[in-house]
Amino acid sequence: MSETADQSPKITCYLKTYCGWSEGVRAIMRKYELEYDEKDIIANPAFRWEMEQKTGQPLSPCVEINGKMLPDVSGEEVEAWMVENGLIKGSEAEPDAPIDASCSPEQHAAQARMEAEEQGGQDGAAGKIVFLD
Repeated sequence: MSETADQSPKITCYLKTYCGWSEGVRAIMRKYELEYDEKDIIANPAFRWEMEQKTGQPLSPCVEINGKMLPDVSGEEVEAWMVENGLIKGSEAEPDAPIDASCSPEQHAAQARMEAEEQGGQDGAAGKIVFLD
């Protein structure tokens, strides 16, 4: 029997807007052309609270697949779990982004600049200080 849309896994990803680990999870979703619901825990603090309630811990990314929560995982770990559980057939194709790495210093700097611009307001007022993890 071939796979149908009804058999595709239900996936919810709790991710950060800008994060190497989160981008690794997105890369796996793109690699396998999987549909998923992305909940940005930076843009919406309610999603961070929801993630913490479901996982009992604050670290991200977290990916829920068919009701099974994978807390604090890399894209590499998500791919391995899905292959082991028969949800996808492993592929040797390279993902379009690293699937097991944190942000580069350049990504952190770009994120800090973007957040500072967003917080600066429309009237030219000084932005707030942004601390990076």
